[in-house]
Amino acid sequence: MALILLRHTTPKIAAGICYGRTDLDVADTFLVEAERAYNALPKLDHIVTSPLTRCRRLANYVSERLRLPLEVDHRVREMDFGSWEGQAWSAIPRHELDKWASDFYHARPHGGESVAMLHKRTMEALTCWNQADRIGLMVTHAGGIRAALSRGETAGDFQTNVDFGAFVSISSPEGAPNE
Repeated sequence: MALILLRHTTPKIAAGICYGRTDLDVADTFLVEAERAYNALPKLDHIVTSPLTRCRRLANYVSERLRLPLEVDHRVREMDFGSWEGQAWSAIPRHELDKWASDFYHARPHGGESVAMLHKRTMEALTCWNQADRIGLMVTHAGGIRAALSRGETAGDFQTNVDFGAFVSISSPEGAPNE
């Protein structure tokens, strides 16, 4: 079967700000975005979500309508950007961004998680929740979706773009996109 990776709706934060593990509420457009996402989903058997509010709100919305239980998995939360959290991307020191760019997968100039750490825990969660006989929904973040779909360790391998409230479907724990 498949696991649907649904990105949370638009968070309530200004554009251009680095946020990962920061627990943000949803924008005022939440109900419109949530209804659109809900209407696009296939029939589901189970729902799991990141513990962060922007995911839990959407997961609760879907869970209540489908009358399915909701499970929280901390492994599917967004990447921890450490000292960069809450800063404008343009205010982050250039040398720190350069250090990250020079070793995208392993560097942690912000003191938070590396992309490798995000990738490892995301893949652990996918292995746990992607069950062959069920269609599951994982409400998560762009970082987790990129990690699930990546096929390497370079920044280019993590370039997948998924809009707020949009989803991708994978058919194996290794993150292979569903054909």
